[in-house]
Amino acid sequence: MNTTLILLIILVVVGLWLAGAFNMLVRTRNRTKEAWADIDVQLKRRYDLIPNLVESVKGYASHEREVLENVTKARSAAMNAEQGGDVKAVAQAENMLSGTLKSLFALSENYPQLRAVESFTKLQDELSDTENKIQAARRFYNTNVMTLNTQIEQFPTNIVANMFGFKKSDFFELNEEAAREPVKVSF
Repeated sequence: MNTTLILLIILVVVGLWLAGAFNMLVRTRNRTKEAWADIDVQLKRRYDLIPNLVESVKGYASHEREVLENVTKARSAAMNAEQGGDVKAVAQAENMLSGTLKSLFALSENYPQLRAVESFTKLQDELSDTENKIQAARRFYNTNVMTLNTQIEQFPTNIVANMFGFKKSDFFELNEEAAREPVKVSF
């Protein structure tokens, strides 16, 4: 009788621990998905701003077609990568887009009359604000990824993670040195 009761108590405790560990992993995985959705919102905002910015520059620097085409191509590549959902592919495409945006802003410095246009400066401000929001969202996402990956790797929650097929997530990292520098917005 005592042995049966002890075994029953042990099974209940183990069952409660398994349920708690499983729920913790689900909660952390969902926070990571939410953080990715925050990045997604900010990236879409940036994608929406870029065509307006390119159009503003076209009127003043139409002979700089290559720079404008590169920004447009990088934007398309980033949007396509995002639809695929692969964090590493998105990060790589975003690195390329950041680099082309830097060349667009560098180009604008050659045209003082462009910097004087109110719509262009507003777009620069909005894009700069969006870049800051993307950085904040990326930090939030990476923090959640680190928490999830740590829980998946640590004993004893790794047992539950393996039992229920929890997978590690990829960090949203900047791989290129040029992309590590902030977008320069000058007036």
